[in-house]
Amino acid sequence: MYWTSKIKQLNWSMIFSIIGYVLLVESVLLLFPLIVNFIYGENDFIAYLIPIVLCLVIGYPLTLIQSKKGFIFARDGLFGVGLSWIVVSMIGCLPFVISQDIPNYIDALFETISGFTTTGSSILTNIEALSHANLFWRSFTHWIGGMGILVFVLAIVPGSNDRTMHIMRAEAPGPTIGKLVPRMKNSASILYAIYIFLTIVLIFLLCIGGMPLFDSLCHAFGTAGTGGFSILNSGIGGYNSAYFDIVITIFMLLFGVNFNMYYFLLIKEYKQVYKNEEFKAYIGIVVLSTLLIAFNIRSMYANIFEALRYSSFQVATIITTTGYATTNFDLWPMFSKIILFLLMILGACAGSTGGGLKVSRFLIILKKLKVDIQRLIHPQKIDAITMDGKIVEDDLVHNILSYFCCFMFFAFFCVLIVSLDNFDFETTITSVFACIGNIGPGFGLCGPMGNFSQFSNLSKIVLSIAMLVGRLEIYPIIIFLTPFLSNKKHKKRNI
Repeated sequence: MYWTSKIKQLNWSMIFSIIGYVLLVESVLLLFPLIVNFIYGENDFIAYLIPIVLCLVIGYPLTLIQSKKGFIFARDGLFGVGLSWIVVSMIGCLPFVISQDIPNYIDALFETISGFTTTGSSILTNIEALSHANLFWRSFTHWIGGMGILVFVLAIVPGSNDRTMHIMRAEAPGPTIGKLVPRMKNSASILYAIYIFLTIVLIFLLCIGGMPLFDSLCHAFGTAGTGGFSILNSGIGGYNSAYFDIVITIFMLLFGVNFNMYYFLLIKEYKQVYKNEEFKAYIGIVVLSTLLIAFNIRSMYANIFEALRYSSFQVATIITTTGYATTNFDLWPMFSKIILFLLMILGACAGSTGGGLKVSRFLIILKKLKVDIQRLIHPQKIDAITMDGKIVEDDLVHNILSYFCCFMFFAFFCVLIVSLDNFDFETTITSVFACIGNIGPGFGLCGPMGNFSQFSNLSKIVLSIAMLVGRLEIYPIIIFLTPFLSNKKHKKRNI
């Protein structure tokens, strides 16, 4: 009864309206692969027409629903964002099913959720067998989900304003979310302008390097969204080009940076970038990991420079949770694989298109440990946790610790379910962390040369949920559990 009453208290009219706008936007986005279908003279017209019509038929009436409340609370925003992502994925997978490129709906849903959440895990054994339209849509979902579906809606839908802060807070990756400018709609527009500009530059650089335009578009989408879907069975490594490796490595790292840093550069606030602790730690971790792995694998390659080329690419693709591969890192020494596994959990910067726990959370957890140890040694000493010269509020620290605990608890729960498939330990563990961290490949059967096709339908569903939970950062779970638990305690006191 209590749970039902909480659900009823949600601002459903506003939530339905949000979903309606999201579906209208998805119907427009589905036109792009439809255009690709006509350009290449393929037969996927119906496969895209049906979901487009479905989005319009469902979405337009929902946008007409008038809300008596002109605002939403955090609970509404979190629930609306989570539901929007599920609905978008359920319809977005239909082109794969209708075209019969991925006839199994659960497989198609897994692939689509992997695309929108920028995970890059795949069930496909022959990627090149897909039509151009489906290859384009598959990669395009990365670009859409990279910055956030709802952030895109906020940027273009008329009337979006600061009352939708909770929507952006629910979808933006990282422990904090702030406004670049006074109006949230303008902040979303600025972020997307930077996102589009970097994507266009990447497409141009890939094209002048000799990569065909279609290939450049698809791989730019995967790089910008830090997703990792390739249009080749052999991935980026299939081009066997040092130029492409270097360009994509640089841009993966760029998209793993907090986008606020680019805004500060635009307005010439260079000090804001220089003193940003997360940015400096991110660069330091990348450089150190690259050097350690390069020296560990140098005997496997012709020279140290080739080892650096492959180690830098894999460090960049794993820490930014992109998931591209230019070599089978599953064959690397255990030391290198452990470094990559730790980078899987760590992830990129908050406010980037990357996944994982985020470097800023890691830094705050370390600082919390340092302060607690100092208090044990000097009980009378009072130290505050600071980031970029500013004091970190206790509530934020507690939220980060709670998030970390929830992240690990949910990961272990998923590992328990996936273990029913009876795969080896390495495959079972890394498949879950690869999905909840939105990385893509793991080790073993789901490594860079493998895929997720061998997993059972139950595991695919669990891993799909893990991808959504990882992308939306578990907040929908926390927002419902917290009031539920606190209310129970309150009732006990009354008794």
